[in-house]
Amino acid sequence: MPGSVRARLIAGGAVAVVAAAGVAFAVWPDGASAQDPEIEISRSACGQGWTDPRAGVQTFHLRNTGTVTSEVDLIDPATGVIYGEVEGLGSGTTRPLPVTLGNGTYAFRCLPEDSPAIVGPAVTVSGGSERGPGVAPVTQNDLLAPLKSYQKHVTDGLDQLGGDVAKLKDAVQRNDRGSSQAAWLVAHLDYERLGAAYNAFGDSDQAVNRTADGLPGGVKDPGFTGFHRIEAGLWHNEDLAALAPAADQLDSDVQKLRKSFADRQVDANDLGLRAHEIVENTLQFELTARTDYGSGTNLATARANIDGVQAVLDVLRPVLAPRYPALSTVDNWMKRTAAALDAAKRPDGSWTPVNQLSAPQRQKLNADVSQLAELLAPIAAIAEPRRTS
Repeated sequence: MPGSVRARLIAGGAVAVVAAAGVAFAVWPDGASAQDPEIEISRSACGQGWTDPRAGVQTFHLRNTGTVTSEVDLIDPATGVIYGEVEGLGSGTTRPLPVTLGNGTYAFRCLPEDSPAIVGPAVTVSGGSERGPGVAPVTQNDLLAPLKSYQKHVTDGLDQLGGDVAKLKDAVQRNDRGSSQAAWLVAHLDYERLGAAYNAFGDSDQAVNRTADGLPGGVKDPGFTGFHRIEAGLWHNEDLAALAPAADQLDSDVQKLRKSFADRQVDANDLGLRAHEIVENTLQFELTARTDYGSGTNLATARANIDGVQAVLDVLRPVLAPRYPALSTVDNWMKRTAAALDAAKRPDGSWTPVNQLSAPQRQKLNADVSQLAELLAPIAAIAEPRRTS
């Protein structure tokens, strides 16, 4: 979210972040007081003002008295482990950092733009409970190997996609609706498994997988292209000869994407973030059937989305394992959610449409996917690359 300020408690408590008009702000937890300390943030006075350390819930008011924007971390000065952070603290501004502090030693680390990190005075908190786990910062170097692995995963996936879209085009040209529908689903699921790379696809994502939302002509709009355009034609008995140009265009757009991706790179920030966003989008678009243009295969798409999340978790595991104690719980919920979606696949290989699920089935799917989304949410913060010097 460019230009926003984010305050986050990394571990040891909870902070609610509310977005409005493109700006995020932190909501004070119960028990925070307007009398909580004001902490000075600058090159010359990082962390000054914390004179009465205490355990428990509180809110620091971070005031940037310097001349440049700064990031601020609350850390264990001995290990660098992070317990809270504020990003984008502008010169002359004050922002809240809600925290729940346990016993231990803390310090503020200031990271002014274009300047080295400064660590303020160490402060010891006692008389409270044992503090929760913090997060060891992830650097760009930590993410080099995961990014390389994921880049290869996407490249291989695009190769598979290219071959399967060619089969779809061939089936449409042969005027074989049944084979076209089967080939469409295979190719569409190929694409849906690559969710963490969509930002790197640029305009090709819209060309390949856009919906008709926002188009003046809806499904009849000339700008409606890609998988869902073909889906609408295949499952609404459009003449296949008339649909062939759309299949040709999809094939061309996929080949263009394959070629362009060789010169692009998945952003390091996207890996952890997309793992959570993929599941959020599954809740919003697939489990509501908002993207169903006739095939009734939203649950197959949701299952492919889970595969896409798994691919991200697999490459990030060396980074997450020592930093996220709930990773094994995430793994269990991934399996549970996958199994719940697999149950919607019929013996003949077709998928139950969302509107044909029983109320208990739908409730279980929504609950499982929602819980998974909640468990994946911290990964975005944990895997975000950070400055430490």
